[in-house]
Amino acid sequence: MTDLREAPEAVDGFDAARSPLTGTDSRGRVAELRAIQESALAGPSEQATEAQHAKGKLTARERIALLLDDGSFNEVEPLRRHRATGFGLEAKKPYSDGVITGWGAVHGRTVFVYAHDFRIFGGALGEAHAQKIHKIMDMAISAGAPLISLNDGAGARIQEGVTALAGYGGIFQRNTRASGVIPQISVMLGPCAGGAAYSPALTDFVFMVRETSQMFITGPDVVQAVTGEKISQNGLGGADVHSEVSGVSHFAYDDERTCLEEVRFLLSMLPQNNRETAPIEPTEDPVERRCEALLDLVPADGNRPYDMRKVIEEIADDGQFMEIHERWATNVIVALTRLDGQVVGIVANQPQSLAGVLDIHASEKAARFVQMCDAFNIPLITLLDVPGFLPGVDQEHGGIIRHGAKLLYAYCNATVPRISLVLRKAYGGAYIVMDSRSVGTDLAYAWPTNEIAVMGAEGAANVIFRRQINAAEDPEAMRVQMVKQYKDELMHPYYAAERGLVDDVIDPAATRTVLIRALHMLRTKHADLPARKHGNPPQ
Repeated sequence: MTDLREAPEAVDGFDAARSPLTGTDSRGRVAELRAIQESALAGPSEQATEAQHAKGKLTARERIALLLDDGSFNEVEPLRRHRATGFGLEAKKPYSDGVITGWGAVHGRTVFVYAHDFRIFGGALGEAHAQKIHKIMDMAISAGAPLISLNDGAGARIQEGVTALAGYGGIFQRNTRASGVIPQISVMLGPCAGGAAYSPALTDFVFMVRETSQMFITGPDVVQAVTGEKISQNGLGGADVHSEVSGVSHFAYDDERTCLEEVRFLLSMLPQNNRETAPIEPTEDPVERRCEALLDLVPADGNRPYDMRKVIEEIADDGQFMEIHERWATNVIVALTRLDGQVVGIVANQPQSLAGVLDIHASEKAARFVQMCDAFNIPLITLLDVPGFLPGVDQEHGGIIRHGAKLLYAYCNATVPRISLVLRKAYGGAYIVMDSRSVGTDLAYAWPTNEIAVMGAEGAANVIFRRQINAAEDPEAMRVQMVKQYKDELMHPYYAAERGLVDDVIDPAATRTVLIRALHMLRTKHADLPARKHGNPPQ
C-alpha cells in the first residue's frame, strides 16, 4: 500500500481546481479539449517520467504502444478524476487517476488493456482507479476478447481507506467470472504487493521482468519483523523466484520490450474467447515431412536421458514452440506449438530432469495447462516417457495423491481432441494419468521402443518371482532369466496394441504426419459433459 505523502514526485504538476471554460464557440471549446487531452497524455511532469526511466522502466503509455498494433489504441475515460478528499487528495486530482484503460489490436485482433501509471500516486488503486478497471474488464467479457493488465502499482491508496481496498474485490470477482471465458494475461512490470497480487494469480498467464518486478503478499520488512528472516524484494518475490521456485510466474524476461513482444506472440496462439478456436497460420512445412532425426534423438535404452524439447522441435511447424513454466517443475514440459498451422498444446515428460517422473509440482503444472487448453479449445498431444511417480516421504506427506489427482481430473474432464504417444517407457499409475486410453484419450499411439507396464521389468520380476529367485542355486542368474521372461511376455512393444490399448505402433519418423492426420480427423469432435453446476476437483 502506498502513502502519497511518501511519493510526492508521483503527482507533481497537478492543481486541485479545474481551469474555467475559456472557449466562447465550438472552435474555442475544441481547442480547449485538445489542451486538456494533451495534458492528460503528457502525464504529471517530465521529472516523473525521467524518474520512471531512471528505474529502467517504461511509462504506461510507452508500454501500451509496444504491446498493441501501431495506432490501434482507443482509450476509455482518459479524463477520469477521483472524488476523494482529505489527506491532501483534494489538491491532487490528475487525469486518468493513475491507470490507463482501453482497447486496441494485436496482430489485427481486438484486445483490452489496462496499465498502471506509476508516475501518478505510485500507481496506487483508489475508487475511481478501480472503477476504470472494472469497466474495461466488463467490456472485455462482453466483447469476448483477451484482457491484458500491465501491472506497476504499489497497492491500495491508503488515503481513500476501505473504499480503495474494496476495489480489489471487484477486480477479483471479474477475474473469476472471466476465467475460462476470455484469455487473461498479467504482465508484471513493477511492484505488486498485498492483496493486489491475487489478481495476477487468478489469470491464465503471468509475465515478469527481472530486477524491476516483484510480487509478494507481505514485504521484506514484515517478513523480517515477524520471522527474523532478512531478504531483499527480488529474493522474496522477484521474477526468478516466481518462475523457478513458486511457479507463480509462467515467463521471465530481462527487459520490458522483450517481455511485451512475447506477450504478442502468445496472443497469436490463443483464441479470442472460449467460443472460438485459435487462428490457423499457413505454413510451408510439409505435412508428410519425415522426422528421421527422431530415430537418433531418442535412445532405445530406457535408462539413457535425452532432451524432449528436441523431439517437440522436430515435429512442430518450422521447429517453433512456446514453452510455458520453462524453469519450474522441469521434469514435465508444457508448450504451445503448431502442427500444419493448427495450435496444439503439448504435455511431455522430460527424461533430462528427474528421469521424467511425475511429482507434486509437475502434476500441478501439467494439470493447469491441460485445463487452460481445454477451456480455450486447444487440442492436446501428450508425449509419454515416464517411469512413474517420484517416491519419497516428502512426496507422500506433501500430498502427491491429491496433487497427482489434479492431473488425472484435468485429463478426464477435457473434451478437446486428445492424442497420446508413448515414446519409450510408461509405467504404473503415471501411465494411466498421462492421458491413457482408459481415461479417454481419442487416439493412442506408441513407438516400437515403447514399454507399457505396471512397473519396470526388474522390479516386477523381483515381486512375481521372488520365491524362485531366492530358492535358486544362482539367484542373480535366475533374476536375469525372470526379468527376460517378464519382458518377453508382458513388456514387448506390441502387448498393448494387441489388447486395443494402443491404436497403432508407428514409425518414429512418421510421427508428424500421423499426428497431423489425427488432428484433422478430430477437428469436428464434439463431446458433452454431464449437466452440473461445476465439478469438485482435488485441491
